Amino acid sequence: MKQKITIKTIAKELGVSTSTVSKALKDSHEISLETKERIQAYANHYNYKPNSLALQLRNQKTKLIGVILPKIVHHFFSTVIKGIEEGASTKGYRIMVCFSGESYRKEVENLKVLSNGSVDGLIVSIASETLANKDFNHFKELVNEEIPLVLFDRVVDEIRCDKVVVDDVGAGYKATKHLLNHGCKKIALITTPEHVNVGALRRKGYERALKENNINVDTSIIVEINESEDIKEQIRTIFKEGVDGIFAVNEIYAAKSIRIAKEKGLQIPNEISVIGFTDGQISAYASPSITTIAQHGLTMGKQVVETLIERIEKDAEEYNPKTIVITSDLKLRESTRN
Repeated sequence: MKQKITIKTIAKELGVSTSTVSKALKDSHEISLETKERIQAYANHYNYKPNSLALQLRNQKTKLIGVILPKIVHHFFSTVIKGIEEGASTKGYRIMVCFSGESYRKEVENLKVLSNGSVDGLIVSIASETLANKDFNHFKELVNEEIPLVLFDRVVDEIRCDKVVVDDVGAGYKATKHLLNHGCKKIALITTPEHVNVGALRRKGYERALKENNINVDTSIIVEINESEDIKEQIRTIFKEGVDGIFAVNEIYAAKSIRIAKEKGLQIPNEISVIGFTDGQISAYASPSITTIAQHGLTMGKQVVETLIERIEKDAEEYNPKTIVITSDLKLRESTRN
């Protein structure tokens, strides 16, 4: 059985550019007869069939961008959407937004719906279930067909495309270091399951800050939240360990930690300090207001769409994907000793 091939495969095997292969398959007069016949013979031998979606995306611009997000409950994703929409609008593009609900199946379905030739490119933050399954074939197929794709926030190295991320390791380090510098000795971490890479990266920063201060990492005060179960009950376990600081990898976990601390009669921040992640309304209007890592979702959204549009409009012979890192800032409020 002959292998399934793409334009990239043909180009690599014959030592020509993808653009040359594309033009030869369209019988373009720009390609010499000898090269054209060699490429067409190879394509016929392997029964190459052009992907109709890829052709539409390359040849018929719709000025529409597809966006797939895991969910909208977090302030971060809502601000990213705003940034994407603003950035797209200035370039004459519109956006169509779908949600995977953290489901692998829905993510695959959304990609199929958006990849019917109605969009020029795709922006995606990968679903938690996809990260857990480690099955990224639906993304790899898009890349192989040269459909413009940019991943943001939740990304994986296996997918060869442009990526825009927050400096999660640096942010985790920054948050933990602040707690250490202001007197905390036993700092708990409330994070996501290990397969959700943003949480895993923030944990690396947390652990690095502890080790720099000669503090052993205590796994008994690290909670990986299973969101299908009661979050407060999972967080409650760390309070039995006498912690005096908490770093939570999102503002919901931080707010729930503060609620539990108040229920136990602990004074915030004198007896326990809390730092969250994402500077949303929960952080701003909680009582006490929550010190947090600001991710700059608006900036990220604009950077993501700018990167995608550049990819859509740039007819490059060779595509070298890039990773853009957005820095984060610590926003001080009432939940920490400052």
